[in-house]
Amino acid sequence: MGIDPLPLDPELVRTLSGVTTATLTTVLLKKGLRNLWMRGTKPIKPGQPRVVARAFTLRFVPAREDLATPASWASPISTRAAIEAMPPGCIAVVDAMGVTDAGIFGDILCARMQKRGVAGLVTDGVIRDLDGVLASGLPVWCQGTAAPASVAGLTFVGWQEPIGCGGVAVFPNDVVVVDADGAVLIPADLLETVVPIAVEQERFEGWVVHEVAAGVALPGLYPANEATLARYQAWVKTQG
Repeated sequence: MGIDPLPLDPELVRTLSGVTTATLTTVLLKKGLRNLWMRGTKPIKPGQPRVVARAFTLRFVPAREDLATPASWASPISTRAAIEAMPPGCIAVVDAMGVTDAGIFGDILCARMQKRGVAGLVTDGVIRDLDGVLASGLPVWCQGTAAPASVAGLTFVGWQEPIGCGGVAVFPNDVVVVDADGAVLIPADLLETVVPIAVEQERFEGWVVHEVAAGVALPGLYPANEATLARYQAWVKTQG
């Protein structure tokens, strides 16, 4: 169903794993892209690793009584079928319309995703079976938990098509970076432009943090004036 998933260069994953979502939002803002942080995507537990992966999208619409039934879980168009189509290394990005009283996935589905090598789950909705989801080891970013099943408030309609998640337009194979600050999307076509800038921004801000720790005042340091940039460039040369 929908667009075929694409692999992501492991070297790019390694590189972006060292860049925070805070840095990425700043870099994207400088490119004129203000709306790429997905609202409501909070880590389900502290200490989850940063995840970098291509988006595998899933979409729910409002519940309709003739469609949103337990019997629908066995349909060819179901969350179960979608999970079996997920490639290893992807991140499932789920449009749950911000609904917070129906859990889109529970322990069994998350355990299956973990078994298939899915890198994580991001949604503007909620999950259920919290203890089991945590035990599955699948990293999850969502709005929280709810006991009712998805069909109590949502109808699943498809995967690998454009969706909205947390107010952000997400297309299959866009790249998602998610950490303690939530989920940020990098449009697939902008990867080659954004990544080098983000890596350099991360290095510069790391240097600034050390300068602040050494007692340097912020005016002229951040944002940097010419003298600060000269000192920074001199430091860069010492790093080989």
